[in-house]
Amino acid sequence: MKLYLVPTPIGNLSDMTYRGVQILKEVDLILAEDTRTSGKLLQHYDIKSPMLSYHMHNEHKISDSIVQRIAGGEIMALITDAGSPGISDPGFLLARKLLEAGLQVEALPGATAFVPALTVSGLPSDKFVFEGFLPVKKGRQKRLEFLKEESRTMVFYESPHKLPKTLADFMAHFGGDRQISVSREITKLYEEHFRGKLAEAIQHFEQKKPKGEFVIVLEGKST
Repeated sequence: MKLYLVPTPIGNLSDMTYRGVQILKEVDLILAEDTRTSGKLLQHYDIKSPMLSYHMHNEHKISDSIVQRIAGGEIMALITDAGSPGISDPGFLLARKLLEAGLQVEALPGATAFVPALTVSGLPSDKFVFEGFLPVKKGRQKRLEFLKEESRTMVFYESPHKLPKTLADFMAHFGGDRQISVSREITKLYEEHFRGKLAEAIQHFEQKKPKGEFVIVLEGKST
């Protein structure tokens, strides 16, 4: 009668915790964002628990049935393709439904991309705001305008093909002198970090085509 939220490695498979592996071996069912991606992880650690596909396109349809099954005595784990469930990934809806039903949800500590990116950015990490992915169209400019007054360090996720537009939008709203750290492929073979001014970052990625998944850490407004 419990759901475990189990973080999975964001790149290096060795970042999986011992406890995470043990729980995935013991649960009745693993809810996986992409069973093909998760299948490689499970095979690596010889985890034979059955999987069920659970992602943003079906979570509204199947969450109630999962709640019923857990209420009936099953123990499940939720994993995503990489990182911690619920952090820019499925997890929030199901966790809320289970808690509303008086059922247990337990989250394991583990891999997530924004923490290492923030701590190696050289920007203040005592106070920060996690924005995740910006809206693609509707509400994007309004959100950026709101963040102009944010004094805390800001953390964003971005895909490679949208990175140039996002940096250009930052330039338009925040100016080119803000300090920025752009990290890619964290824990993977080609991990890289660019640190400098926003204007310099734009120039850098004009010359070097963005590849991989990115975490952007942006300086807040000076007070």
